[in-house]
Amino acid sequence: MKKSTVYTLTIIILVLSFFVTPLGDFSKELLNKLFATTPTVISKENQGRVLTYDWKLKRADWSFFNFNEAKEKVVFINFWATWDLPSRAQLDDIQLLYDRYGERMKFYIITNEERENPEEMMGRKGYSFPITYQIIGEPSPIKILKEGGSYILDKKGNIVVHQTAIADWDNETIYNLLDSLIAE
Repeated sequence: MKKSTVYTLTIIILVLSFFVTPLGDFSKELLNKLFATTPTVISKENQGRVLTYDWKLKRADWSFFNFNEAKEKVVFINFWATWDLPSRAQLDDIQLLYDRYGERMKFYIITNEERENPEEMMGRKGYSFPITYQIIGEPSPIKILKEGGSYILDKKGNIVVHQTAIADWDNETIYNLLDSLIAE
């Protein structure tokens, strides 16, 4: 076999492995992380506001609770799904945020999936942030974003960050923002 044929076959195998093997999933998650950007903080005059906190959700143990528990607290909300690669790719950063701020603010990492897949992934990846399950058809005080979308709310219910795509949550801009919101 010629050297160029071996090179071509190697490239084809590498490309195919990117699409059909677990190595490919890992590589695609890594690429999503590399191209993630810092979320944009919304200026005060352009911030929307949550008018009601009346929203029924489910905890990981499948017990119901009301979003009212988040009233007057800094809140991080993320919509995700195990099948959505960009939303999975930012979960490592969300875990770092939770490790740093989990005691000082509320985290709602929301999925509309059944319990099996999210719980399996949480265990496999070692995530400790709380999973929240959306109740389909339950009215929400905020727009339900596509998977990978996130919000940060201040203590008054102002929407400080409205991120509709994968984001880099592990950075000084976000840490400074959260520190200042918590201190208010």
